[in-house]
Amino acid sequence: MRNNGDQNLIVLTLYIIGVFYVFNRMIESIDDQIKFEFQKGIVDDQLKEQELEDKIGVSFKLKSSYSLDELKDLSISIENKSDNIAVYVDWDNTSLVDSKSRRVIRKSPDLTRDLAVPQSPSLIVPKKTLTEAVTAEDVFERDQVAGTYSAKKPIVNITGLKSGGGPQKKLYNDFINGRKELEFSLQLVLRLSEVRAGLAPGVNFPPICIINCPFTVRKLPWTYALPWNKKK
Repeated sequence: MRNNGDQNLIVLTLYIIGVFYVFNRMIESIDDQIKFEFQKGIVDDQLKEQELEDKIGVSFKLKSSYSLDELKDLSISIENKSDNIAVYVDWDNTSLVDSKSRRVIRKSPDLTRDLAVPQSPSLIVPKKTLTEAVTAEDVFERDQVAGTYSAKKPIVNITGLKSGGGPQKKLYNDFINGRKELEFSLQLVLRLSEVRAGLAPGVNFPPICIINCPFTVRKLPWTYALPWNKKK
């Protein structure tokens, strides 16, 4: 009986080790996933301070999760809520800011022009919404055969931190282990003008509006892969 008990204990121990091994391999096989979060409340506060909350709305379309190098552009929607103000988006003075300021490029289906060419402002007439895909100039690479530019690099180069210097490697490890979040922002420059003469007395608005649109990036835990969590 004692021998049988010892054998059962050995079998149980091996079984537990096997389950633990398979479980760890399963976790390791799950690709790292990250989440981009737009801090909409901060933008709403800025619009309120400039008395523009009833005239302009800004939003971004983001998925629930991304792989580390997946997100190469931002889908932005700018709403002109007013009745008599024309809103112009000044793309050339809009920038993406992380550790440095990066020029923003408004994407087009067939981007063949030189990226250094000035970009025309986009007009948003009253009661309309403009939706565009934008990214940083430095994410583009030119196809030598087709002569077109396409976004090849991620907006936030997280894997690039891994091959950087000591501080960058530490930041990468802290991010991957969930100890730190990354931050960046879109500095959106808008120019406002009257559509027609004769604004009502007392109605004022700034001719130039700079809106800081901040984002945080965080590493998702492996549990995101569970079916009931992926739906959130």
